[in-house]
Amino acid sequence: MTPRIGVIFPQTTLGADRIAVRAYAQAVEELGYTHLRAADHVLGADRAAHPGWTRPYDVDSTFHEPFVLFGYLAAITSLELATAVIILPQRQTALVAKQAAEVDLLTGGRFRLGIGVGWNHVEFEALGQDFDNRGRRYDEQITLLRRYWTERSITHRGEFETVTGAGIAPHPVQRPIPLWFGAGSVPAYRRIGRLGDGWFPQLAPGSAELQAAQRVINRAAVEAGRDPAAIGLEAGVPWTGSADELAEKAQAWRESGATHLAVNTTQPGITTVDQHIDALTRAAAALDLKPA
Repeated sequence: MTPRIGVIFPQTTLGADRIAVRAYAQAVEELGYTHLRAADHVLGADRAAHPGWTRPYDVDSTFHEPFVLFGYLAAITSLELATAVIILPQRQTALVAKQAAEVDLLTGGRFRLGIGVGWNHVEFEALGQDFDNRGRRYDEQITLLRRYWTERSITHRGEFETVTGAGIAPHPVQRPIPLWFGAGSVPAYRRIGRLGDGWFPQLAPGSAELQAAQRVINRAAVEAGRDPAAIGLEAGVPWTGSADELAEKAQAWRESGATHLAVNTTQPGITTVDQHIDALTRAAAALDLKPA
């Protein structure tokens, strides 16, 4: 199977210039990439208020809000759009269902909702959500999302959520919208096998760790009565300036079963939209993409 090849939106380096955002997205489509995925952080921590903060992002890191960004991109491109990932447990489930349905509608069904459990306790606190029980709430939210997208009216009595005879309108084109998971633990891999349409590994292609994760996912899928081959895998491929290196990494991921690849140009020295587009142009040639 030939993977679909897209890009990772350079959240932290493209800046707050809407013209740059438009130029970037339109260039991505023109170069022949199939999709664009964007990461999510609502808030960044102020290092002065959080001594010892070691995470890569802080209060000065730029993150466009994915659902709003995708509404804009849906009007100016025909790219498939994917979140990678929305931190689901720090949000209201019904609101995520509504926002995702709107993006799916505006893109004509070219949308994947990537979700994750999250690691930033500062965000959870500010958004009024419990950081400690996020994993348990996450499972319930996944079930609810799919019900909102496929049923006119739902009633739900769960451990964390209550819905009494309510639903969203309009519904999405895809019923349900594909749910792709960010994951990095054995329980998360089992969840992918049971519930996921795809996943975003943070492991090296061909590695023992990746193969072990795939075995856990496949086993959980079979136990849930699902076909493991139907679960997609999207890998990020960094652009380092070498066409040969990029092609080799892409081939390694193909051999590891990737259904999707995403070129990541967020690298040292690449800070402007023109530099990102130049890197993507060279990467497209290395991957033999056909211009739109």
